[in-house]
Amino acid sequence: MKIQRLFDFLEYQLQTSPVNDALCSKINGSWKKYSTQDVVSTVNSLAAGLLKLGISSNDMTTESRDKIGIISANRPEWLMIDLAVQKIGSVLVPVYPTVTASELEFIMNEAQVKIIFAGDKNLLQKVLSIKNNIPSLQHCFTFENVDGEPNWKDVLQETTPENLLQIQQESDKVKPEHLATIIYTSGTTGTPKGVMLSHNNVVSNILDSNCIFEEIGIKNARTISFLPLNHIFERVVSYIYFYNSVSIYYAESMETVGENIKEVQPTVFGTVPRLLEKVYEKIVAKGAALTGIKKKLFDWALQLGLQYDQNNRSWSYNFQLAIANKLIFNKWREALGGNVKAIVTGAAACQVKLLRVFSAAQIPILEGYGLTETSPVISVNRFNNADRKFGTVGIQIANIEVKIAEDGEILCKGPNVMMGYYKRPDLTSDCIKDGWFHTGDIGTFEDGKFLKITDRKKEIFKTSGGKYVAPQPIENKMKESQWIEQMMVVGSEQKFTGALIVPSFTALQGWCKENGIEFSSNDAIIKNEKVVTLIKETVAHYNKNINQVEQIKRFELLPKEWSTDGGELTPTLKLKRKVITEKYSDAIAKIYSV
Repeated sequence: MKIQRLFDFLEYQLQTSPVNDALCSKINGSWKKYSTQDVVSTVNSLAAGLLKLGISSNDMTTESRDKIGIISANRPEWLMIDLAVQKIGSVLVPVYPTVTASELEFIMNEAQVKIIFAGDKNLLQKVLSIKNNIPSLQHCFTFENVDGEPNWKDVLQETTPENLLQIQQESDKVKPEHLATIIYTSGTTGTPKGVMLSHNNVVSNILDSNCIFEEIGIKNARTISFLPLNHIFERVVSYIYFYNSVSIYYAESMETVGENIKEVQPTVFGTVPRLLEKVYEKIVAKGAALTGIKKKLFDWALQLGLQYDQNNRSWSYNFQLAIANKLIFNKWREALGGNVKAIVTGAAACQVKLLRVFSAAQIPILEGYGLTETSPVISVNRFNNADRKFGTVGIQIANIEVKIAEDGEILCKGPNVMMGYYKRPDLTSDCIKDGWFHTGDIGTFEDGKFLKITDRKKEIFKTSGGKYVAPQPIENKMKESQWIEQMMVVGSEQKFTGALIVPSFTALQGWCKENGIEFSSNDAIIKNEKVVTLIKETVAHYNKNINQVEQIKRFELLPKEWSTDGGELTPTLKLKRKVITEKYSDAIAKIYSV
């Protein structure tokens, strides 16, 4: 069958290779599994229920079509709501569960959402706290059972020949060029922007990205999902999984991901660099706690992994690596379920040392690049060694064009480029010119085919001496140190470049123990002279390979890790530079008080 709309992928799986565990979640300690047929039946029952509630595609224009909101962690019901909304020609508006009440109110009002599905009691309370300020909102349903509140199952309607015919008639109205979803970007500054993506935008991106997964070999495999479904990346790979009959298991929570991975034994899954950093830090911390020959073997294997080059390895290196894989790295693979062929990552730059060491451990990390506005994939490193290069975001996918503007900005053109920003033609015209989407990222091509991101255009700042500083490369390089957990380069309109640094407290605890230093608290340890000297020496080491203007002259250590809950990180774990600058203005002032 020809796939033109997002909901066609489910029908394709049903017709070609249905599975018994298409969507799965853990309930009371056991995995509840929905077969392909179960998903199809539930989607139709939901579609019938939404029609009964008066949800309509109207005349299929963007403005007139009804909008349905969803604010929830990942679960099977999330995608089933998505599919049901699409089938009747309505538009899904997903929202991050971590969104503030004021941002939620803005989104719901701008999109004029009629129905919203909330994951649990806490998210329902967030919705109810602003409900009276959203005139369009008619119904709120929960996924978890909440006493006295309508549940998603209340929407389900028994399907009959009559309502199935009505669903089919509504589905037939949906054309590839019609709006499928409005995704509000979390952004690092300003008001959320609603990115309008058509069925063709997303479907084309899925079909053009599928070759990456075909190379890995995922047909009828299993995956685990924990990145937010309301982010376009996880949603797109979910439909790629439908296309390849891959069973999707949802992690219970971010805290249980490790255990869930061991249970599910996935072949592939998506993540973000920050989570890979966490995994690596735990592995290194466990290695540091070893003694004797075990510690020597671990350190040897780790150093071997850090030297890994997928395209240039000697016979002796390969021989040593084979031993390291048998003695040490096999335990890493077992911790990830034992079946992982590859991990796909994006959203932010991944440290090259992680790419090297995981690849050495036979767990290739395929780093890619894209934006919500590009549905999202622009380029990806491939499974084959010849098409993978550390430090780059890979090769552009088929059917899209990428070029570098005179000022270094990456431009993209193709069927994946968004329809525009919802109700913001001014912003749309600012970033799409002559069909080219201006990404806001600075980059270059290496070896004629590998795209490399060097910085974010808006993040580049100028010192008081008129010199430009690109913070991302500096941060990414210095975070390769085991002592630096997080970092933000500062210095706009200042006489030199400085930095806010969150040390790796896990690594410092081990170091303090070895050096006879009491670790009583984070606040106390960052004031310890020996610890400050350790970080100074680390910064000085990396400064040697950085342009003099961009070298970190002074820094301040911070006692608390940045997080989404704290407001310093976006839901995709990027730095909110404006928030951090305001929140730690005193620390920044101290850097420049000399």
